[in-house]
Amino acid sequence: MKNFALIGAAGYIAPRHLKAIKDTGNNLAVAMDVNDSVGIMDSHFPEAEFFTEFEEFAAYVEDQEIKGNKLDYVAICSPNYLHAPHMKFALQHGIDVICEKPLVLHSEDIDMLAEYERKYGAKVNSILQLRLHDSIIALRDKVASAPKDKVFDVELTYLTSRGKWYLKSWKGFDEKSGGVATNIGVHFYDMLHFIFGKIVKSEVHYRDDKTSSGYLEYERARVRWFLSIDANNLPSNAVQGEKLTYRSITIEGEELEFSGGFTELHTRSYENILAGNGYGLEENRTAIETVEQLRLQPIVDNPANPHPLLAKVKS
Repeated sequence: MKNFALIGAAGYIAPRHLKAIKDTGNNLAVAMDVNDSVGIMDSHFPEAEFFTEFEEFAAYVEDQEIKGNKLDYVAICSPNYLHAPHMKFALQHGIDVICEKPLVLHSEDIDMLAEYERKYGAKVNSILQLRLHDSIIALRDKVASAPKDKVFDVELTYLTSRGKWYLKSWKGFDEKSGGVATNIGVHFYDMLHFIFGKIVKSEVHYRDDKTSSGYLEYERARVRWFLSIDANNLPSNAVQGEKLTYRSITIEGEELEFSGGFTELHTRSYENILAGNGYGLEENRTAIETVEQLRLQPIVDNPANPHPLLAKVKS
């Protein structure tokens, strides 16, 4: 049984990590979050220590190390801009990391974290759960078996409406979240790279604080993409519920069905990591470089390959 720490216990994604730690037969020793709305912990690890200040959390981790109770893993679910410093803290103490997406906001952080791994002998693991989805794996196999000169036409659409709180939180600040394309899209760009190979071209056709759209070319695909948190952009057949969402990926006009099968992907990720088969720093590089470029490159005003929804936001 491994002992875990969790940074960011009050966040949206933390319950999946709590469940994965428990489902893999391990123990949460300590958690930390600046917010104290962490009652979810009682359903999983009611005996875990908890701190709202990082300094107290750090002191606890260091005290346990001196007592011979060094942690095995630190799971990181903190805001995106804090991922790198929190990973560095764990690595400095020789503790392996399991970090949520996006791993970092800047590709240069990957190089620095690699230096930390070499110096302190610990490893970074990441949650790239779409690589474990059966439908994604099947599509990757289909692409691999297609004629080598075949380039697929792909359309990626993902809309997940968010309230006014979103732009007032850390997620609404590009320097903290990386913007919409990074915060809600980085795992899709990793998926595209995983399936279709190296990226060869990138364009941005629209970008504001709620919506981003553009065009990407990979070795085996031409991708028109559209990402938004603006409910005004939702089509009429959006899924009704706690938050209105619409997710669609078509390949050569055929819909990729991958709406199910998500609930256990964090647990499967943990199982792979614990078996020594996690996705590390280099597996994240292409997706991080992709979103980094999308934040910085100029807008193409009259694109040759616009996403169908682009006309709606520009009208």
